[in-house]
Amino acid sequence: MNPSLANDWRAALAALPLVAILRGLTPAEADGVGDVLAGAGWRLLEVPLNSPDPLASIATLARRFPQAVVGAGTVTTAAQVGAVHEAGGRLVVSPHLDARVVEAAVSLGMACLPGVATPSEAFAALEAGATGLKLFPAEMIPPAAVKAVRAVLPRGTLLLPVGGIAPHSMATYRAAGADGFGIGSALYQPGRDLQAVAAAAHAFADAWTGTIRA
Repeated sequence: MNPSLANDWRAALAALPLVAILRGLTPAEADGVGDVLAGAGWRLLEVPLNSPDPLASIATLARRFPQAVVGAGTVTTAAQVGAVHEAGGRLVVSPHLDARVVEAAVSLGMACLPGVATPSEAFAALEAGATGLKLFPAEMIPPAAVKAVRAVLPRGTLLLPVGGIAPHSMATYRAAGADGFGIGSALYQPGRDLQAVAAAAHAFADAWTGTIRA
């Protein structure tokens, strides 16, 4: 990870370790949705590549929020990693583990969160150079499983459960060893008005704050 990104990455995680998964976001919505999230303290923004014109949205968000860590989700090939980088993205998130994707991101100095569901995948991802681990789908990885995986991973490994996370479920995962979360449809869906996105963004942020204060 390049030094500038490393600083922004650490700052973003310290401020609010929640990744906004903006699946379906259009370039026309990017400024408004980004403003709402920034206002609620979110600094990790992901536009999945199966969104409409995702590279344009990533470019818009990266320009508007230079201190945020903006990137792409649903990245499945090394070629896509290069395209995200060219658009100004600094984060690569995948639903699975492909060492070629991780290595491509690392070679470009980007942060990379591959999806893993087993200890074998977790160790393989770390060996490839992953910045952290996306535990996916979290519906199949309950807090007890997070605790068990945490016990065998190297100290300091970043664990972010993704999938079906709600504000009320965050505390249990946090107690089991989660370092943050990826939040998708509960935060943003195509057609959701900005007021609703703002309410959800604040609810998740408040839930995280409550968790770490408990």
